[in-house]
Parts: sequence; C-alpha cells; structure tokens
Amino acid sequence: MSGTPAPRPAPAGRRAVLLTGVGKRYDIVSAFAQHTTVIAADPSPLAPAQYAAHVRIAPPRIDDPQYVPFLADVCAAHDVGAVVPLTDLDIEVLAQARADGVLPAFTPDPQIARATYDKYETHHLLLRHGLPSPPTVLPGEPVDAYPVMVKPRRGSGARSIHLAHDAEEAAFFVKYVKEPTMVQRAMDGPEFSVDTLSDLDGRCLNAIPRTMLESRGGESIKGAPLADPELVELGRRVVEALGVRGPCTVQAFRDQQIGLGITDVNTRFGGAFPAPMYAALPGRTYPELIVRMASGERIEPHVGEFTAGRHFTRYYWQFELDEQMRPTGRDIVDPPGPPAPRPA
Repeated sequence: MSGTPAPRPAPAGRRAVLLTGVGKRYDIVSAFAQHTTVIAADPSPLAPAQYAAHVRIAPPRIDDPQYVPFLADVCAAHDVGAVVPLTDLDIEVLAQARADGVLPAFTPDPQIARATYDKYETHHLLLRHGLPSPPTVLPGEPVDAYPVMVKPRRGSGARSIHLAHDAEEAAFFVKYVKEPTMVQRAMDGPEFSVDTLSDLDGRCLNAIPRTMLESRGGESIKGAPLADPELVELGRRVVEALGVRGPCTVQAFRDQQIGLGITDVNTRFGGAFPAPMYAALPGRTYPELIVRMASGERIEPHVGEFTAGRHFTRYYWQFELDEQMRPTGRDIVDPPGPPAPRPA
C-alpha cells in the first residue's frame, strides 16, 4: 500500500488548475486533484506537494523575465482556467499578469497584492478602508504604549517576530532583525484567522473563522472552525473592500482594550488549509468552488454557511523517491498514513 497515492483521474469537462510555489502543501494540491487536472509548479524536485499533482513542472525563478511567459505556455498547453499561488512570493507578479490579460490568475489587483505583501502598507490600507488595525509605526517613530511586536515588513511564517516590553528592547530588536521592520502594538487577546474565498468579481463567497490553538513556524497545526458572526463579517468586509479574488486569510486578535485588530492579510490559502475544508458544506470546499469558477460557473455567495466546532490536528509525513525522482510507493510503516479509527 503506497503512502503517496497517484492522483485520481481528472473529471471530464473541467478546465485544469495551475498551482504555483506548491512546496510542501500536499493537502492543497491533493484536494484540487480530486476535482480536475492539476499542474504543480515548483523549481525544486524535492517539493513534496508536486507529487500529488497530475503534471509537475519546474518554472524559471519568479524574478526571471521568462517566468510569466513560461506559465502562459503551460496554461495554453493544458487548458488551464485558474492559476492559484500558494506562496506570497509571486502573488504580485501573477496579479500583474492577470491585469495584462496574460494569465487567469485568482489574485487581487497588483496594487493590492503589493500592499498586502508589506505589513506596514497593509496597516494603512486597512485604515483607509475603515478596517481595524492595531497601532503601527516605523522604527524611530513615537510608540503610544508597550509592549510591542517588532516585525519584518515582508516577513512570513512568523519569522523574526519579537516581543519588546520597552523602548530599549524595541531598539535592540529593530537592529537585530536584518531587514526593514515595523513596530506594532502587542495584542493581548486570543488570535483568530478567517479563511475566505471570493469570486472573480470580488464577491465574498464564504468566510470561515477558526481558532489558532497552536502554531509552528507561523502555520496553525491545531484549531477548530468557529461560529463567530463578528469574525465572519470581518472577513467578508476585508476581502470585498480590497477586491480580493480567490482565497485569502485574514488574521486578527481580540484585544481587551481596542477590540478586533487585523494583523495580517494573506491573499492566498492559509497555513491551516484543513480547517475550512472540514468545515465546508458538501460540494462547497474552496478547491471545488475554484475548479467550478475556472470552468466559467458563477457561484452564489453563502457567507457564514459552514460546520463549526470540529477540531483539526496536523502531523508530518514523508515518502521516498527513486534515482529518477519518482515516488517508489515504499513506506516506513504498515499501513502508511494516519491510523484507521478504532472500533468503539
């Protein structure tokens, strides 16, 4: 029994989906592969998620002028109806290609993609739209209260984020982090994420909040979808105000003094992808809806319709490749994968 099953045959009549920067997002790639032909793009032959796809491609670097033309050729060859980025790195590039009519990318407009990749610009973008964001300044500017979080402006995966209790600590961490930073009020309440999906007109189709019980490297590994109308409405407001297309994850805290404050807007699938998958009603998982939209179907909004309260917990797995970088099907345990439910 193989721990890396081959993708199922793609359903007929559905346009293909191209996923870029797939990395280790095996869960996302395999979820799409149940519904249509999936092309996985990643430059590394050891990116595990590409082995859940029907087609694997190694594109040029994102900063290579041939990156977009290469993807356009792939789209033409495989009848791709949707290009979906799984990493922050190429969202703006794909957004510009969409604006130029080159790629069917599920991305916001280029200026929104650019602003949401910079957390300081995100703060001001949110304020311009009347959306809540914690007090945020650049290093050297006055801080209204401590503690604060010193963060890279373009950080991801909770990289180089440091809690500072006073001005001396803040100055130390600003100098310690070797890239542009910002200083943001430390929120004292619980943290939440809202996983959303919008159509190509920028309408929010659904917004599913979740708790963040435990995270590693900025990726939630334990949590539960949450029935919270205020968070549902916050997610909807954010993505419709910014004109998001496709998936987006909105991260927020509930501070005891200032209430809700948005700390991040990622215009892509979030790290805790299983949460909205488990919570979605039958036929309404985000990959299914994207596949349907890629084939021209118009989806009606169903914001707030999902199943809450079911926890998810994540773990790591692995597989072996032979000398030609092909999965061998051999595993280190028998049977491979998660344990079967025990009899009651």
